[in-house]
Amino acid sequence: MARLTKKQKEAQAKVEKNKLYSVSEASALVKDITNANFDASVDLAVRLGVDPRKANQMVRGVVTLPHGTGKDVKVLALVTPDKEAEAKEAGADYVGLQEYLDKIKSGWTDVDVIITMPSVMGKLGPLGRVLGPRGLMPNPKTGTVTMDIAKAVTEVKAGKIDFKVDKTGIVHASIGKVSFDAKKIEENANELIQTLMKLKPVAAKGTYVKSMFMSSTMSPSIAISSKETSL
Repeated sequence: MARLTKKQKEAQAKVEKNKLYSVSEASALVKDITNANFDASVDLAVRLGVDPRKANQMVRGVVTLPHGTGKDVKVLALVTPDKEAEAKEAGADYVGLQEYLDKIKSGWTDVDVIITMPSVMGKLGPLGRVLGPRGLMPNPKTGTVTMDIAKAVTEVKAGKIDFKVDKTGIVHASIGKVSFDAKKIEENANELIQTLMKLKPVAAKGTYVKSMFMSSTMSPSIAISSKETSL
């Protein structure tokens, strides 16, 4: 195992082993134990008691974080010419159609979110092997396939994120930056947790939220009490 640096040891010493923290405590602590010389992301990992291999236990959704993620989200709007002005005005970073379809076909994926229209989805099918593994395929369920391009772009830029449970039953999401006030981190975390609670599949048996951890890019993980789900 790699040796811990002095700063890493100091950070680990501040996190009590076997203690389950409240969201409020974790939000303050994650700031205290992050010693990165850049504005690290704060992430929440929630292990759910679901079997994601079963379609009726797939947990997927969207949440608008009240304080955004702190990231500059790069948005590609794949739209027909009549929608280009609308997408640009809403703040999309890249706007067009065939030019970008060709770029994606040759492996370009330097964006965070792709928004498109129902009429264009047919053209994206063949690009599924490029977009799918990177989580970039637009989906009507997450609001990224729509006729209201301006609204979709604005929401994504404002902090709307989509999430889905991975094959091990964990939902990972970025909920801010360590430069945020602890209160903002806490409110973003609670928004995600409450959204996950509303999405509990009827077919899920036993304990729904098995564990929750908050961490930054460079910090140890902080265990959060599942009582914090308040449901």
